[in-house]
Amino acid sequence: MKTEIDPNLAEYIKRYISISDEELTLVASFLTSKKLKKKEYLLQEGRICHSRYFVTKGCFRVYYLDPKGVEQIVHFGLEYWWITDYNSLIAQCPSVMNIQAIEDAEVLVLNEEKLEELCAKLPKIERFFRKIMEKTYMAIQKRMEYMFSMSGEEMYDVFVTANPEFARRVPQYMLASYLGFTPEFLSKMKAKKYK
Repeated sequence: MKTEIDPNLAEYIKRYISISDEELTLVASFLTSKKLKKKEYLLQEGRICHSRYFVTKGCFRVYYLDPKGVEQIVHFGLEYWWITDYNSLIAQCPSVMNIQAIEDAEVLVLNEEKLEELCAKLPKIERFFRKIMEKTYMAIQKRMEYMFSMSGEEMYDVFVTANPEFARRVPQYMLASYLGFTPEFLSKMKAKKYK
């Protein structure tokens, strides 16, 4: 258990709710930290997800394998983002997702049982997580809108402009998977664009 809250997490929480230093210390007491090496998993397909993770260092990908065994990336997580598999976490069913470190990484772990206990002691934390879920849902909606209304080149340009850090840190084949392209399509598109 942590006794002091990570300053980046404290700042993140304060963006959504009003919270005192004493309350932040209480939040910290419910967190544990975990370090992962590049390619190590936070969660693997078939296991039940029990926690939410706040990324303090590194980058993660959330993906599943389609029926042909092809990786389909549905989400990335950089520093100061929460990641989890909500379906497995909430339904307590085996995950179809994998959460893997793309770089050496560190996370703060908030176990779901601990979250329930924390919310009982500090009800405003429930509002904080509701706001995060709303933001996540909005991002998913926007992504779907882009996928149905834009060309591949337009989608790539919008994504890279809005998320330059991803474009710099995430391998191109992973970016292609996230955008619904083959790596070959992305290479040809970039070659044509930057001729």
